[in-house]
Amino acid sequence: MDDVKFLMDDFFVRHVNLAHLRLQISEASNALSDCFTHAGKLLVCGNGGSAADSGHIVGELMKGFFKKRPLPESWKKRFTEQFSDTGKKLADTLQMPLPAIALGSQLPLASAFSNDVNANMEYAQEAFAYAQEGDILLGISTSGNSENICHAVRAAKVKKARTICLTGRGGGQLAGLCDISIISPEQETYRIQEDHLAIYHLLCRAVELHFFTK
Repeated sequence: MDDVKFLMDDFFVRHVNLAHLRLQISEASNALSDCFTHAGKLLVCGNGGSAADSGHIVGELMKGFFKKRPLPESWKKRFTEQFSDTGKKLADTLQMPLPAIALGSQLPLASAFSNDVNANMEYAQEAFAYAQEGDILLGISTSGNSENICHAVRAAKVKKARTICLTGRGGGQLAGLCDISIISPEQETYRIQEDHLAIYHLLCRAVELHFFTK
């Protein structure tokens, strides 16, 4: 799409330090668009600041980011037919989502599995439960060596989901595990996270542009 190309061109003018990642970022954007086109979902996981980034990504995808996402008339009709005036209010308020889940956000499950079984494999447990063929798992680790993120990727791959990672410091183990690896050239954690924020905002905008033109 021309709009997506323009978005990418503008991004790399502003982020010259990431220009060498254009191919990987474009591949990730295309993979996400393909995933959502075929009714797949995105699973995201990270630790600490990267866990916050996971939730941030979900927030950008599950509702309008830059674009309005009104329900198509076919969905509005279903709401109105089943729930009359209340259904119309729902249909006029709800937005079209791009389905995404931040792993670890179910605190009772996360704390129970971490306490009763193995904290390093809690994300893997969720990935194994949620992931299906056609889905994508996005693992975020500034070092690329977060053991629990690597385990989540392994579980997702066993379930035949595609895997993408955002890393830094050369990529670590995670880069070797994932189908698409986007590696920040920075070495300091906060600078890697700054790159990650810019990259995932770009991905969210590109995917939204793919599906919502207004």
